[in-house]
Amino acid sequence: MEATFRIVISWSRRNLTFRPAEATLAVAERGAIAYIKRMKRPILLHPDPRLKKHCAPVDDLSDDLRTLADDMLSTMYDAPGVGLAAPQVGVLSRLIVLDCVKEEGEAPRPLIMFNPEVIAASDEMNTYEEGCLSIPDQYADVTRPSEVEVRWINREGKEQMESFDGLWATCVQHEIDHLDGKLFIDYLKPLKRQMITRKMTKLKRELARG
Repeated sequence: MEATFRIVISWSRRNLTFRPAEATLAVAERGAIAYIKRMKRPILLHPDPRLKKHCAPVDDLSDDLRTLADDMLSTMYDAPGVGLAAPQVGVLSRLIVLDCVKEEGEAPRPLIMFNPEVIAASDEMNTYEEGCLSIPDQYADVTRPSEVEVRWINREGKEQMESFDGLWATCVQHEIDHLDGKLFIDYLKPLKRQMITRKMTKLKRELARG
């Protein structure tokens, strides 16, 4: 079976809401992408060859990597978004961060995942309209397993395992894709993917001109 949902995430992250069949996974500021200039760790924009690389496993959990993870969370919240992968800030290591808490007043739940891997996935599928901080203001429906079991190493170096569903499942799969050089637009038909890439190429030229 397949269910279709969309996520509304206002670009003021304090007003996150969840409604079936409306808006998106991650949003940039409307009419601009000011977050690119104010981030603790600048976010790479597609097309960039680093976003298509396969990332190396983290073998030694160093203080530098913990600092990177903390900086990525700060960058994600500032953007604002619900997930961020290390290659999006130019580091080709298997590290993602996410926080899919969406209700106003609900306590945040930041997760840092080193070497995350999906070890089981449901047969049931969900479709969400996804976006990406590396592809601002571009969205498309992507179908993924509705529930996944994920294993990872946390910030303290301890192995964790948890089942995720809903937005959490979509987000963690989206971010793990980044570690394998895969973007959400790679799920789209070639024409749609090429159209988005052309728009992003134009945007990067405009940003370069200042």
